[in-house]
Amino acid sequence: MKALTLALFLGTTLSMTSTTFSMTTANPAQPQRRPTGHIAQHSKGGRWYFAASGHAVYCYGPVMTLPQVNGDLQKVATFCRDGQAVVPLKD
Repeated sequence: MKALTLALFLGTTLSMTSTTFSMTTANPAQPQRRPTGHIAQHSKGGRWYFAASGHAVYCYGPVMTLPQVNGDLQKVATFCRDGQAVVPLKD
């Protein structure tokens, strides 16, 4: 009788231990991911524009219309990624 009780007790103890062990190892902690480098620069909400020079520029500010010296109006993008404050755009 003691042997049967001991066998049942050890059987339930081992099954509870293995259940607890498998539950703790089944869900490892996920590392926190952070964007780095090139991707992090685009998270400011900018947009790609086609500059008058023929290049693509990524700018964060609004598009404005500025008067030129000869009286014409020029569309420009503001606060661009390469450090330029104003980039003339191709119409």
